[in-house]
Amino acid sequence: MLRKRFFLFFATTVFLFSCGLPTFAQTAEEVANRRTQLENDLKSLELQIDAQGKILAEKQKESVSLERDIAILDAKIKEADLSIKARNLSINKLSSEIIDKGKTIGVLTEKIDREKESLAQLLRKTRELDESSAIEFMLSGEKISQFFSDADTFISINSALRDSVVVVSQNKDETAAAKKSLEGKKEEEVSLRTIQELQRKRLAQDKTERNNLLKITRGKESEYQKILKDQQKSAAVIRAELFSLRDTAAIPFGKAVEYATQAGGKTGVRPALILGIITQESNLGENTGQCIVKNLTTGSGVGKNTGRFFATVMKPPRDTEPFVSLASRVGFDPLNTAVSCPPSYGYGGAMGPAQFIPSTWVLYEAKIASYTGHNPPNPWEPEDAFMAAAILLKENGGAGGVYNKERLAALRYFAGWTNATKKAYAFYGDDVMEITAKYQSQINILQGS
Repeated sequence: MLRKRFFLFFATTVFLFSCGLPTFAQTAEEVANRRTQLENDLKSLELQIDAQGKILAEKQKESVSLERDIAILDAKIKEADLSIKARNLSINKLSSEIIDKGKTIGVLTEKIDREKESLAQLLRKTRELDESSAIEFMLSGEKISQFFSDADTFISINSALRDSVVVVSQNKDETAAAKKSLEGKKEEEVSLRTIQELQRKRLAQDKTERNNLLKITRGKESEYQKILKDQQKSAAVIRAELFSLRDTAAIPFGKAVEYATQAGGKTGVRPALILGIITQESNLGENTGQCIVKNLTTGSGVGKNTGRFFATVMKPPRDTEPFVSLASRVGFDPLNTAVSCPPSYGYGGAMGPAQFIPSTWVLYEAKIASYTGHNPPNPWEPEDAFMAAAILLKENGGAGGVYNKERLAALRYFAGWTNATKKAYAFYGDDVMEITAKYQSQINILQGS
């Protein structure tokens, strides 16, 4: 009797010990206050970004002047700076949440380990109990009803421990999944911040050029307008200027306009917008770099110029299989052809100037072929790439030449329909439309309008 009482006391003690939770050095209140502060700072920055956007919109309505152009650049730089600050705050907030999730996972892991150890101790005691002979039990003088009562208590504790391990394990898995999701969001924010920092540098260079003009003209508007007019290139010079393309040789700007005009005629998308998208995708390509798939089973590969290993160059089998199929039909080596490297999150594998991944390209092959007469179409062939971009822009609502619809179509091209309206991606649409405006002015010169 005394032995069994001791055993049940031991089992209960083990069970209660296993339920204890360690405490954090940082209190929940401190974590909540920090998170609230970050959220308030983010809201404040978003209001400032909106204010700069309104200033920019008003200035863009004014006629071209030195003062207006300087003010627009100032507003764009200020907006870019604020966006980068907001992105940094968002990254800090996500980092804090990731740390919290990591701590929770640590607590749950320790709890699981303690409960498993408690179960092991109970199992050892169970074996000791099983080894006791029936005679020993009879000689103990213990009532049989008391024996079964004690056994029921033991079984309840054992079952509760096992159930607790299952529940805690599930909580740990859910927390780990949430942590992984937060890490993905953080990586995306870091990648977008890098792109925006490149945009900010470009704006700063533009402002330096404008400031140099200001020194040359000494602030005289008439002199500024004269220099602007002199800077306008003749149609012949524009036509001969090279148009850079992602992962393929540059072509004369006049040829690029020809392809864009052909694609625009088939889809109703403004040629300048097609050129804007192709240019923006090429600019982003410089940021992500070039990679080559080396393992078609796993989708891993290396940087074309660096040899750096990447585990996620292309998603298998979603993209690797159509990539191999395309290679056999178009005639290229799938293990020696440059595609986009993966960003800090997700997969790479985008092909050619229009940056379509293989699984998306095959969905548009028939339509591209019907418009260009190339069967099969080649994602690295400029004419096919321009047509592919135009078709996708049309499907994204970009036909018709309406500014807001074109900008939204560009955002959908970059971020998909779900994310297109998120403020985080607004800079992409703004950049595309600015580039589009530049190309439209050059097309107008070529057309003599």
